[in-house]
Amino acid sequence: MTDHQPLHPQDTAFNEDRRQLLRLAGGALMLSAAGHAVAAQLAPTEKPSTPPEQRQPEPPGKRLGWAVVGLGEFALGQVLPALREAKYSRLTALVSGDPAKARRVADQHGVDPKNIYSYDNFDSIRDNPDIDVVYIVLPNGLHAEYSVRASRAGKHVMTEKPMATSPEECEQMIQAARAANRKLMVAYRAQFEPRHVEVARLTRTRAFGNPRAITAEFVQNQGDPAQWRLDRNLAGGGSLPDIGLYPLNFSRFVLGEEPSAVMAHISSPPNDPRFREVEDRVAFTLHFPSGVIAHCLSGYSAHRSSRFRIMSERGWASLDPAFAYERNRLTVGRRVGQQEGIEERQVEDKSQFVLEIDHLSQAILENKPVKTPGEEGLRDHVLMRAIYRSAEEGRRITLS
Repeated sequence: MTDHQPLHPQDTAFNEDRRQLLRLAGGALMLSAAGHAVAAQLAPTEKPSTPPEQRQPEPPGKRLGWAVVGLGEFALGQVLPALREAKYSRLTALVSGDPAKARRVADQHGVDPKNIYSYDNFDSIRDNPDIDVVYIVLPNGLHAEYSVRASRAGKHVMTEKPMATSPEECEQMIQAARAANRKLMVAYRAQFEPRHVEVARLTRTRAFGNPRAITAEFVQNQGDPAQWRLDRNLAGGGSLPDIGLYPLNFSRFVLGEEPSAVMAHISSPPNDPRFREVEDRVAFTLHFPSGVIAHCLSGYSAHRSSRFRIMSERGWASLDPAFAYERNRLTVGRRVGQQEGIEERQVEDKSQFVLEIDHLSQAILENKPVKTPGEEGLRDHVLMRAIYRSAEEGRRITLS
């Protein structure tokens, strides 16, 4: 990530007078016009259109058609460029509540104007053979609604993380995809980032012996109190589901096992308007059956930092930064003879966004399972619920 790049996906403006538009009750899906109004106001105006003569040519070969739902900063800055570079995927449709903006983006990316949809006529994508996959890039509180609607329209689904706002919503999304015989994938980009994959390889092959402990953090100073990320109905929580999810999911991925217990503590400044509805800092410990202990931290009120280190019997592997969009840095340390050796591990630099998008397209084309299905998102939501419960009750929670 460059210094000017947003630290997390879907970074968008959201005004105070829209804060109560979305209501989530008991995990049920909300299909009201309020949700459509929220989705229509996701982000600042996109960058100026690229003239047709400056557009890059698309790669040849079989490429599935993708519709992107939501034209926020993350979609414009990461998703659409990745679809341009992808080998098995291409942008064929846009869904936005701002028709003028959608037309400008469509012109920039070569999307046929007939393939522009609003949130009101979204369900008519079922009649468009140009759309194979729907990528949902909306506030967390809208993921379940549009995932279920896309599945019912006969489309495969990629949804941004967190998958939803509760385990119940995750289950509804999984059931809808299963009933439609369509794939559902959660965009856990870190599981495709080459340096992260290398850390998982080193750990699972026991290159440095058995793993013993993990330390991981993702914190940043979240600003405007009126943004949707600080609205519980829209976000589902504070720093934990947004950026604490990275240490949580990546610890599970690297080890290849599920936690058997969690312990957590939450701290939020009492007079900070940002934390009227959601939490600031979450310190949580994951206990794994193998004996590994992972100490993790997320926060919304400190200068940005993202780090991950796994310590094994004969060495360690460290990512710093760990969860950036690009330029993550992998360092390993181990004893060489009688001396401690530290080296930066060079890994082929590939876009994690292109890799995850093409992974889903290949899985569809070849009828293979996806690496991060809805069940993966459901497991994280069950764990996050246990983390919240541990902090509330002040005790360790044992997981079945």
